Order: sequence, then C-alpha cells, then structure tokens
Amino acid sequence: MSRFLVTGALGCIGAWTLYHLAQAGQSAVVLDVSITPTRPRLLMDDEQLAQIQFIQGDITDLGQVERVVADQGITHMIHLAALQVPFCRADPPLGARVNVVGTVNMFEAARRSQGQVRSVVYASSVAVFGAPDDYPEGPVADNATLLPTTLYGVYKQANEGTARIYWQDWQVPSIGLRPATVYGVARDQGMTSSPTKAMLAAALGKPYRVPFGGYVGMQWASDVAQAFIQSVEAEWPNAGVFNLGGAPVSVAEILRLIETVAPDSAGQLTAADNQLPFPYDFEDAGLQAAIGPVPRTPLAEGVAATVTRFRELAQAGLVDERGLN
Repeated sequence: MSRFLVTGALGCIGAWTLYHLAQAGQSAVVLDVSITPTRPRLLMDDEQLAQIQFIQGDITDLGQVERVVADQGITHMIHLAALQVPFCRADPPLGARVNVVGTVNMFEAARRSQGQVRSVVYASSVAVFGAPDDYPEGPVADNATLLPTTLYGVYKQANEGTARIYWQDWQVPSIGLRPATVYGVARDQGMTSSPTKAMLAAALGKPYRVPFGGYVGMQWASDVAQAFIQSVEAEWPNAGVFNLGGAPVSVAEILRLIETVAPDSAGQLTAADNQLPFPYDFEDAGLQAAIGPVPRTPLAEGVAATVTRFRELAQAGLVDERGLN
C-alpha cells in the first residue's frame, strides 16, 4: 500500500492535496507545526478530515522527520512546506531554515529510509526565474536560465540543486514542480494571492484592489494539487524539475471573468498597473512527457467554481472580509 506524507498541508496547495487524496481513498499523514486544519476545512467535511492523520512537528528537525517516515510507513513524500516571499524577506535566516534545510531533511529522510520512500515531489516556484524581459517571447522552458530576484527564489533554486545531487549520489527519485499564480479557495497568503482575494471580495459584495497589473500565469489550486499527486505516484526514476502550464492572462481579464460570475461586483474590483517581476507563460511539455497529461481547468470555469464556493463558505460563516487583508 502507498502511504503519503504531506508537508505544508495546511496551506492552499496542501489543503487541495489532502482533499484529492481523501477523494481517492488514499492514506495520508500530515507533518506541520500546526495541526489545526483551517484551510483543509474549507474543502473537506469532518468525515474526510478523519481519514487524515495529523502530526505536529517541525521539518527543520531531521530526527523527527525520520521518525515519522519510519513509524508511519511513508512511501511517498509530497513536500510543500515553505515560507513565502514576504516571510523570507522579513526573516531570511528562518526562511533558509524552513525552505532549504527543511527540504534537505526531507531528502535525507528519504535516503535513510533505504528504499521505503519510493518517490519525492516538492514545490519549487517560478520565482527561480528572472523578470519577463530576461527571456525571449513565448513560453519559458524548463531549462531557461535561473535568475531569482528574491531570497525565496534563491532558496527554491537551492532546493532544485539539492534534488539533483540526491539523485546523482544516492538515486533518490524526485520531481520538482514550479507553480506560478495559484488561485482558488484557501489561497490567502503570498504575493500572488490577490486575484483569489478579488474573487472572495466579489462573493462577499466588497470592493477590492489587486496591487499589481499586467499579466500572470493562472493555475487553479485543484489542478496544481492533482499534478503533485500524479508526479509523486509516477515514481519517475530521475530528478526532474518542471514548469506547470497555465493560462497567461491579464489581471484586467481576470476581473472581467469575476464580474461575469458576480455582476454586482462590477466597478468594485480594480487593479494597479505594475507587472510582477517574473514571467507568466510557461512551457510544460517536459512534465507531460514525464508523467502524462495533467489537469488544466479553463480559467473561466475555475473562477466560477471559486466564487461559488466562497459564497457557500460565507453563508456557513467560514470566510468573511478579514480574508481580504
């Protein structure tokens, strides 16, 4: 039997990962500094949450990670835990401990499991790339030059190198995925969470301003989570790192799609003009060649599903305007 360890499971992609694992009847263990499933509860009912084992712990503690892997019979690791851009900027040493040392600990625990862990998938990021002007027109390839402009991106670049060496020296198989602008229910933190907050604002009937404009590569969190699960289940015999494709779209078009679902929000949703400092169009042929076709929900459909779910959650008292901060 497969048994999945999910770190960062209380974040957005993690919550959706737990949801899809539960839907598939898979056995999953969560290792996190908190065990309060606030975001997973936005997607899962109590019966589904009861299928998940929550263990409070710290990925910067290698011994603890090893014990969880051994005691729980972990066969597949989905490593999502990380501090995002603002938190790495605010406390660089802490960001390095969590994002870099924590990732090394996951690979080391997999190595020491002597084959029990059959595959690792980890979250990298498009933050490993430079500004859009650093690349030629068209989708950015997996092997494009890495020019991170944030400590977060530097830490993610280090993790890609860690994965490569763990395969080179010890044959620990892994896939790293580079999400772009992930949106959907439970996306409430990080530089690119604002499009999702605009969807929440529309569901609540509140005004909201996205603090950037230009273009972004939109990826529905449900699709991203399924890509992580598909990647770890593939047990790909190598150390690959791949971009995730998505829908390159202007922020203005995102707001138009939101207003289509929530006409009462027309005129209440606005955006700034500045382009985010990383590319927004990514080639994903390498990932599909490695693991097969991955889910890609049309943006209009994902936006509609997100706004609809936010309305349901608002009626249940599970989200409110505090989520717009």
